[in-house]
Amino acid sequence: MISANNVTLRLGKKALFEDVNIKFTEGNCYGLIGANGAGKSTFLKILSGELEPTNGEVIMNAGERLSVLQQDHYKYDEYNVMDTVIMGNKRLYEIMKEKDAIYAKEDFSDEDGVRASELEAEFAEMDGWNAESDAATLLNGLGVDTDVHYKQMSELDGNLKVKVLLAQALFGNPDVLLLDEPTNHLDLDAIAWLEEFLIDFNNTVIVVSHDRYFLNKVCTHIADIDYAKIQLYAGNYDFWYESSQLMIKQMKEANKKKEEKIKELQEFIQRFSANASKSKQATSRKRALEKIELDEIKPSSRKYPYIDFRPKREIGNEVLMVENISKTVDGVKVLDNISFTVGHDDKIAFVGPNTIATTTLFKILAGEEEPDEGSYKWGVTTSQGYFPKDNTKEFDNDLVIADWLAQYSDDKDATYVRGFLGRMLFAGEDGVKKVKVLSGGEKVRCLLSKLMIMGSNVLILDEPTNHLDMESITALNNGLIKFPGVVLFACQDHQFVQTTANRIMEITNSGLIDKQTTYDEYLANDELARKRQVMNMPVEEDD
Repeated sequence: MISANNVTLRLGKKALFEDVNIKFTEGNCYGLIGANGAGKSTFLKILSGELEPTNGEVIMNAGERLSVLQQDHYKYDEYNVMDTVIMGNKRLYEIMKEKDAIYAKEDFSDEDGVRASELEAEFAEMDGWNAESDAATLLNGLGVDTDVHYKQMSELDGNLKVKVLLAQALFGNPDVLLLDEPTNHLDLDAIAWLEEFLIDFNNTVIVVSHDRYFLNKVCTHIADIDYAKIQLYAGNYDFWYESSQLMIKQMKEANKKKEEKIKELQEFIQRFSANASKSKQATSRKRALEKIELDEIKPSSRKYPYIDFRPKREIGNEVLMVENISKTVDGVKVLDNISFTVGHDDKIAFVGPNTIATTTLFKILAGEEEPDEGSYKWGVTTSQGYFPKDNTKEFDNDLVIADWLAQYSDDKDATYVRGFLGRMLFAGEDGVKKVKVLSGGEKVRCLLSKLMIMGSNVLILDEPTNHLDMESITALNNGLIKFPGVVLFACQDHQFVQTTANRIMEITNSGLIDKQTTYDEYLANDELARKRQVMNMPVEEDD
């Protein structure tokens, strides 16, 4: 159990939190939600003790251990993967190192023997003999292969480091688990594994995530940050949304009835206040009028961008033909004889753990790289808009936002261009900010503005939800659902994939899997195939 008592945090004159009182109890998973800038990550830092509140205190039960998902991906570069995971239980790791140091001594003394005996007892009590196997189980579950377990962290790429740090946070059954965006940079298989882990986890979890499906799957409660307060709701994300909307609706309906009553009383008072025979009734109604108070309904601090992709040209029947494309990256063949054809109604999600292959394919189709072998051909009616996973090159210049966006517009009128920025929540003076100083989320919104203003009828999107808040993800999701063109995309947001795609592709070591199906159906068939494989049964082909 962990609780915040009268917690206030002031940044200058602004109160990010004010008199927050909330208790997080054992056996529950709390989704911490709120608009960008509401203070979700900051509140986790207060709970972890990394940040001191201006007023109030955080209380944990005595003897309980708190674990946090580390955000510094370079912090453990001098250690190997296994040690990094076990460091999730600081005391256990200290015991292991002290034991090793004692046993490595050449002049082993009686005092060393006594100390080693004490350490061994504590080590056994903490189930230390299973530490490495427990760590390996976590790593394997998250998709970190066994041959990586004893490599140096400095040798790992960013995505693997994220998985190792997540395994570190989960290690050793902590009493309180704080996870800030744990699904970022995870493939869908790893996310599914994490969902099941948290569902089975018996202690306290507080998680910040922009993945709606993930929050729906794992959360028993939602803690909503709005206007410097935190309101607790029982249930998952969808239940919170329905409850919060219902509450606002009920308050508006109650206010409407009160306003009607106020009008009725005012009319009576105005009509009969000068009438001696009705004066007592008028006075009574004045007192009744003074007692009526309208509920204050604050508009949420959440802001939804308006995302609407409108192609300038209708797409024809011939969209894309890919024939026998192969590509080697850093000595590894990531694409091996890939072929497929895209139709004019296709919205294709590229799923699976092989994200390098997907990114490489998208770069080839966008004209940024050439295949080693094979070819591809776009239909004459197509125009492509590309959203790269790494957008560094896009913003490596001194342009302000408005001038940057104008590069991609046929209409250079400043008002026209700023209209697209306004849809993406860039207001007023934002237009003169230099693109190189934008945050990750702002850069993504700029790229989406670019795609809207270009009016392409084919969109190639490589992880477009990274760095976006829940509101922007929802807006993008809805924009793609109603988009009348073709979409090729990769995304780790389950709900986004399920509601957008009508065709699923996965690039595997055995070749390309291509299914005309929804994502949930694809996963269900994949799970069935795995079960049959385990039972040594034949796998039937889909009709």
